[in-house]
Amino acid sequence: MISEKTIEDTIYQLYKEAVTVLPEDVKISLEDALKIEESELGCLNIEAILKNIDVAESKSIPMCQDTGLPIIFIKLGNVQIQVQDLFEGIAKGIERATTEIPLRPNVVDPITRKNTENNIGNGIPIIDIELTDTDYIEITILPKGAGSENNNALKMALPGEGLEGIKDFVVETVKKAGSKPCPPIVVGVGIGGNSDIAMKIAKKALLKKIGERNSDPVLAKLEEEILTEINNTGIGPMGLGGKTTALDVKINKVDTHTASLPIGVCIQCWAHRYATAILKDNLE
Repeated sequence: MISEKTIEDTIYQLYKEAVTVLPEDVKISLEDALKIEESELGCLNIEAILKNIDVAESKSIPMCQDTGLPIIFIKLGNVQIQVQDLFEGIAKGIERATTEIPLRPNVVDPITRKNTENNIGNGIPIIDIELTDTDYIEITILPKGAGSENNNALKMALPGEGLEGIKDFVVETVKKAGSKPCPPIVVGVGIGGNSDIAMKIAKKALLKKIGERNSDPVLAKLEEEILTEINNTGIGPMGLGGKTTALDVKINKVDTHTASLPIGVCIQCWAHRYATAILKDNLE
């Protein structure tokens, strides 16, 4: 049986790792961007980002003042766990992380703007549960800051717009965002489903490793073409010009209605923070 305390400790550790240590694939992609950058301002900005990452990791402090909303992705396999223990453990882990790391209290009522002060609130944390035929539970935390999240976009396109319509919408969304999401960014794209599913799978696409192409050759080519067009905009690091506006583009696709072509775009800032843990039953 996986206990509430185990979930609490796991969430706390995942949050601490996510906000203080950038995944290796993200760091490598930023280092690669510095190697090819020709703009002096672009180089200065990437160098500042890399120094920021090193300081955060060495001092175990958050790499960005916006420590995001707590978004939890769970792949729930054949394990023994009480639903209440799962949800209570997640909430307690986030509250503990807010106090001890510490995290900025970001959660407010959308109308009154009153702060909950513990990063827990009505509908927060955001928890996505996927049922899987495995012998473990996989928990991923994606702290999502508002600078990037505010620039997400959805289009309920017509089927006839096709691949070119998808490409145009993603690139235009990035152009409109400009410097606001703190580039170099990572772009998640969701194609299909309905309006809410397109945005959800776009966010899930961000969890794919940077540099790895889609297993679907059509989508792999689309990822490369969109990435090239985005980087040709010249927006550059922190929006001050340069060769790298996006580190990668990741696409997820699901089936949809015959009369629809939903396109979701989820933008992530250079501080592409996430962490994952796998838990099994104590008794096997």
